[in-house]
Parts: sequence; structure tokens; C-alpha cells
Amino acid sequence: MKNPLRYQMSEYDCGPTTMLNAISYLFPREIISPEVIRNIMLYSLDSYGSEGVMGKRGTSSAAMMFLCNWLNGYGKIGDLHVSGRYLSGKSVYLGEGGYINDTLHRGGVVVLRLLFDGGHYVLLTGEQNGKIYMFDPYYREGAFEQEDIIVTENEPFSYNRIVPEGYFNREEDGIYSLGPYEDREAVLLFNEDTRMTPDGTIEYFI
Repeated sequence: MKNPLRYQMSEYDCGPTTMLNAISYLFPREIISPEVIRNIMLYSLDSYGSEGVMGKRGTSSAAMMFLCNWLNGYGKIGDLHVSGRYLSGKSVYLGEGGYINDTLHRGGVVVLRLLFDGGHYVLLTGEQNGKIYMFDPYYREGAFEQEDIIVTENEPFSYNRIVPEGYFNREEDGIYSLGPYEDREAVLLFNEDTRMTPDGTIEYFI
């Protein structure tokens, strides 16, 4: 059985919440080891806020890279057949010929850093006809001013937003923008037992 995806508990824990949501989306709860949950929480929330309080600036890129590498190694020796890849810079974009769309089309998920009142992590779970299916862990009530961003609570196991692809690739500040290339990052995650083969897809080299 799989659990519904969860919302963050504070203003800061979008990183670990989204990483846990990725695992919840990919795997049934019966096989998720407490070691995975423990280490996601242990290695995240590592950035100091302006007052010098640890965690008040959320989770760093270094922590996300470490977690991706740890999950990749764990998947090779443990019962949870997870695999991961960390992306940064110009390889982080949405569109045909990119790693992110390829991951979504092959049954994987993407932990993506974007801009939403500052740096923010969300989970991408699907793409269809230029629309991105996304779970944003920051709970809000009501619709966006942007009428083409759809808010839904009807798919708690997979997404709560449907966002046109064009919002993401902008370099300027804006809702769900990926922002400048030097700040972009993403973690691609797969359940190797359900990962679709690359038949009919393109192998990309960046």
C-alpha cells in the first residue's frame, strides 16, 4: 500500500518533505526502511538562517547531492531498489530532449528546486501535453491568480498542482521559475523494479 503525499510542517522543511514524498510515491510503505526516513531527515535542514539558527534556511544543494548519492548506493545493496541522479546548471530544464521529461515519461520522479517566495523544493510526478503534474508541499488554500495553474486535492497520492511547462524554464524571478542556471538543481529518482525501458526514448548526453 502507498501513502498519500504529505505537506511540510514548517516554513523550512520542503526539502526533506519532498524527498520523503518521492520515496512514498515510488514505493509501497511496507518495504520502506526506517533507515531511509532517518537519513533523509538527518542529512537535510542543514542551512543556517540569518539569525544563525540551523535549518532556518532549509536544505542546501550539497545536502541534496549527498542524499541522492546515498540513496543510489543504498539501492545497490538494500531491499529498496532506488536509483538516483543529481543534476545542476543548464541540464536542469523542462522540455523535449531533457533529462527531466525523460525521467517522468519512464516512471520516475523529480525533486526540483525552483522559486516560490525564495528557493523551494517540489516533486514532479508526470508530464502530458506540456502540463507538469507536481506535488507542492507548501499547503495553501484557494486558487492562484494565474488561472492556468490548477490546484487540486483530488489526487493525494500523486499531485496537487498542474502547471504549464513554460512557467519553469524562466531565468527571472517568478512563481515556479527555475531561475538562473547557476542556481538550478534536480534529483532524478527511480524505482528500478518499475522503471520503464528507454525503448522509444532518446539517450541524452549533456
